[in-house]
Amino acid sequence: MSATYGFSVTLTAKPATADRLVHLLLSGLNEGNPGASEHCVAYLVSRSASDPDVVHVIEGWTSEEDHHRIFAGEAAQAIVAQIDPLLAREPEYTDHVPLGGKATL
Repeated sequence: MSATYGFSVTLTAKPATADRLVHLLLSGLNEGNPGASEHCVAYLVSRSASDPDVVHVIEGWTSEEDHHRIFAGEAAQAIVAQIDPLLAREPEYTDHVPLGGKATL
């Protein structure tokens, strides 16, 4: 499958909560969670090199509809509910139309 919809989001954690935020975001890859879906074809969590409270997520999905459907589910909403209290400010989203690339970790 290939991605036709994607986005990046910048999240700024409250002081001393960035490690927990990263852990929760990476738990999204666990079986039964959104990142484990066959429709999620790219999911990368990274931290700012200059500000350890800033976390970036890049996602690629088979379609925007698949993303919205899966994120409306119980597993995704449970993760979001745990993430929101850790944030110092509103997330900053940028939409993408994936064209190609590679991710190897």
